[in-house]
Amino acid sequence: MEIKSVILAAGKGTRMKSETPKVLHKIFEKPLLGYVLDNVKNIVNESFVIVGHHAQEVTEYVEKNYNTAKTVLQSPQLGTGHAVSMVCPLIESFEGQVIILCGDTPLITEATLKKFVEYHNSNNSDLTVMSTIFENPANYGRIIRENDNSLKCIVEEKDATTEQKAVKEVNAGIYCLNWKKIKPAFSQLTSNNAQGEYYLTDIIAWGKKNNLNVNAYILENSDEIYGINSRSNLAAATKIINERKLNSLMDNGVTIVDPASTWISEDTEIGADTVIYPSTYIEGKNKIGKNCKIGPCAHLRGDVEIADNCKIGNFVEVKKAKISNNTNAGHLSYIGDAELGSHVNIGAGTITANYDPISKTKSKTILKDNVKIGSNTVLVAPVEIGEGTNIGAGSVITKNIGKWALGITRAPLRIIENWVKNKV
Repeated sequence: MEIKSVILAAGKGTRMKSETPKVLHKIFEKPLLGYVLDNVKNIVNESFVIVGHHAQEVTEYVEKNYNTAKTVLQSPQLGTGHAVSMVCPLIESFEGQVIILCGDTPLITEATLKKFVEYHNSNNSDLTVMSTIFENPANYGRIIRENDNSLKCIVEEKDATTEQKAVKEVNAGIYCLNWKKIKPAFSQLTSNNAQGEYYLTDIIAWGKKNNLNVNAYILENSDEIYGINSRSNLAAATKIINERKLNSLMDNGVTIVDPASTWISEDTEIGADTVIYPSTYIEGKNKIGKNCKIGPCAHLRGDVEIADNCKIGNFVEVKKAKISNNTNAGHLSYIGDAELGSHVNIGAGTITANYDPISKTKSKTILKDNVKIGSNTVLVAPVEIGEGTNIGAGSVITKNIGKWALGITRAPLRIIENWVKNKV
């Protein structure tokens, strides 16, 4: 059965205290919304992102990065139920399933979403809501069950009675709907509540009233629906994502010398027997091969491909670079917008000068196989160094150099005898 998703991303995120819309705040340089879209993309055929606050910025991000997603404007913003209703005209005749998610919950996993849909199908549900158990359920809508333990409704905390507020089972904010049966609900919702909004949660009571099969799927790992509403929430979510990634890497044969000081994005692949040394920070999307040594204090900034048996040493920064087998950049260097062949050695303090501040463009540095770069060298892009060529320490290279040559730019050494003595 075809599945579509609706992702709620219209909110302002007042507690973030930022000009950036909440869903575009980043973890490892990927926006929160990107995590949700990535974790649902292998399950659904199409996603609709509901935008409102800073709609243009969110739309630009979605259009640039996701071919199977489109944005839908909610204006004015009259609640979550109203948000989903914005999609109704676009999928009027759709007869599949719709998953509804929040754009500020980056910890939800693809595996959980698949189990959620499987539960929905195996129970022949018309509507399934995801729930979880919190010891401190403050600020979450409560799951209210019938005497026979079936689902009755969801009550928002601001509308809940004292007895209802004591319930620890809460709404996780994720729904699976048989669209054809549930679609009429969105034209029948009312705003008879403390906020005067149209609540998405009211579709539960609507489903019960219309004798539909309504269920709740309890998520065991409540971390997965952790919502981001503040900078402290953002930091906590970053830590959880990082711990997940490090554990996964170690389970697959990667050595993390000090997990407490190592940060690696979930979009980074690392081969077995690679060692990641302390205080290394890897963000963005990267692929690192087998038997490599990364760090300590290395920084990979995304779009980096490192083949097998390479070394990226202490205080080396790498961005948008492809590095072939058996190549080393030992220490204190910057490699950006570059292609490095195999058996290349980068001396300490080497810089690929890739940015032209006048034209505001970036250019590429290409080092062929077996190139050796002496310490404190600046390679001014665009530049290509041919196979086997050596560059003398302290050089500034501004032109292409062919194969097996020596490139060197260095002022003659001048020695003035007794100069210091004569100054005293």
